[in-house]
Amino acid sequence: MRTTVEFDEDAARAIEALRRERGLGVSEAVNELIRRGLLARPARPPFRQRTAPLGVRVDVSSVADAIEVLDGAASR
Repeated sequence: MRTTVEFDEDAARAIEALRRERGLGVSEAVNELIRRGLLARPARPPFRQRTAPLGVRVDVSSVADAIEVLDGAASR
């Protein structure tokens, strides 16, 4: 596929640097940089469980009983 594309200065420098470094053509260098960008994952903050006191103690050995206790606590 042929397409005319204009690159920003920083992108053009990255393409040219990769071309020189690996002896690639423009299309190969652009495809490589695109793939790198697609594979890059932003760092996610670690998961932290937040808790809050409900003011009730819940025995979780019986789900039905626990739901009744929590429903009663919510209506107060």
